[in-house]
Amino acid sequence: MQDSIRIFKQPEASRITGLSRSSIYRLEALGQFPARVKLGEAACGWRSDEIEAWIKSRQRAKVAA
Repeated sequence: MQDSIRIFKQPEASRITGLSRSSIYRLEALGQFPARVKLGEAACGWRSDEIEAWIKSRQRAKVAA
């Protein structure tokens, strides 16, 4: 059974990653953080599976360093 995918809004994405709002947006602009998905006129968020994969990639990068 596949895990359900959630959408994390910015406060939850910051809490989970430990990054500030500005750090998330900066890394996203550099292509180093998952892209947001548009939820509506003024709302966006990040897919939980992409955030989890990003966290795992950071953990692997630390181990390899």
